[in-house]
Amino acid sequence: MKSLGRSYFKEENLKTITKIILLFLITIHPLFGSLSSRVDTKSVELGEVVTFSLDISGDKIQKRDITSICNSDVISTSSQTNMQIINGVVSKNYTLNYKFMPQKSCQIEPLQIEIDGKVEFSQAIDIEVKAPRQSKDANFMLSLSTNKEELYVGETFELTLTFKQKNGANALDSKFTPPEFNGFWVRSESQAQKTQDENYITTTMIYTLLPQRVGDLKISRAKMEIALRDNKIDAWGGFMPTIRWKSYFSNELSVSVKPLPMGVTLVGDFTINLLLEKDEINANEALNALIEISGDGNFEDIKSFKPYIDSVGVFEEKAEIGESKLSQKITFVAQNDFTIPPFEIKYFDINTKEIKSISTKEVHVRVKNAKPQKELIVKTDDEQIIKNSDVSINDGYDKISIFIALIAGALLGAMLMLLKPLISFKRAKKSSIKEPRVVLAKLLQHKDDEEARRIIDKLEQNIYKNKSIEIDKKALRELLKRLKID
Repeated sequence: MKSLGRSYFKEENLKTITKIILLFLITIHPLFGSLSSRVDTKSVELGEVVTFSLDISGDKIQKRDITSICNSDVISTSSQTNMQIINGVVSKNYTLNYKFMPQKSCQIEPLQIEIDGKVEFSQAIDIEVKAPRQSKDANFMLSLSTNKEELYVGETFELTLTFKQKNGANALDSKFTPPEFNGFWVRSESQAQKTQDENYITTTMIYTLLPQRVGDLKISRAKMEIALRDNKIDAWGGFMPTIRWKSYFSNELSVSVKPLPMGVTLVGDFTINLLLEKDEINANEALNALIEISGDGNFEDIKSFKPYIDSVGVFEEKAEIGESKLSQKITFVAQNDFTIPPFEIKYFDINTKEIKSISTKEVHVRVKNAKPQKELIVKTDDEQIIKNSDVSINDGYDKISIFIALIAGALLGAMLMLLKPLISFKRAKKSSIKEPRVVLAKLLQHKDDEEARRIIDKLEQNIYKNKSIEIDKKALRELLKRLKID
């Protein structure tokens, strides 16, 4: 009996001690803050959303503004607050939820939050992001394709983006993010073209690209975000209509880019032409020429054409590049006949794998009313000896004539010195503005000068638009003098 009594009292004492410990823990728990973290899933496909939650207990919490998780923007946030009173002690529990869409496998790093004056750290969580799987009968599908997977630096190719939407699959809204073209020139982007068959509405866009460097270049995934109608259960157990966004990704692409042969920067297939207004002009008349290069290739790497021609003013304009053509205007101004040399380009033909050279023909331009060139007379030593001997022979006869000629020359020189200011004034008064086209051609070299630019604008409107804008001739003379234009 004594042993049974002792056993009974020991068991009762143990229960009492356990209750006291539990009561102590419940009472003391609110005195210390705590922080923990969790996610609704640790493995997702690209385009799926992860919910990251922070569970916080404590009285005074210094909340943080979290805008990015795993290098991805936070899509939405929500929070819940619970309050408990145990034995007169108030405890608060918070749950903070953050939705984000990870782009690749990552780790959510520990976060630090100050709770009741003490810094607490959350746990690190690893997230696995798997490649998206697209079924052949999905409601929405996005894909990238190209007509070339191996090419040379500067070689053009087409990238086709295709988006398919199943008939009857309604989207409330959509947001499109194009792929990134790091390492490529984007020459053009076509308008979206839509077609429809019995199953899908297909939208197609074509990009024309040129690789800029050697190596394996990647084209990132395109993304289409679709807003879909959804239902959510409310607090009363009923269905509440909501909007749910879902992202669809295309495949990635990789192209292998090879270097061009040494000494060549152009690749493709080209033709070249030189078009002239005429092949006969007046002296100092501007002759406009147009160089056109057509075909398929990296027009962006074609250098400007500006030949050097002795005694001819050559003025170029910036080349204009279209989808399959390059055009450049060149103006020539001359006083005598001249020849325009051939314009040449070299390129690598991707079809024949050969370096080819094409050029325009040499063009001879006749200048009417050309100024006669002064004939250069070179006297030989024999002629000089004869002249000297003649002087010595006639020296006895012409001393008086030579003396008179010297006196007359001196008087004439003195008269010219006196009359020089008057002659210069009359010349200045009689001088007139040069032919407008010539003035325009010479002023085009000084486009950076503000005053020259204003007069250029007036001259171009008078010449090319048949306007009659008055130009201050005095100001024009001063400008030509300041710019040292003859």
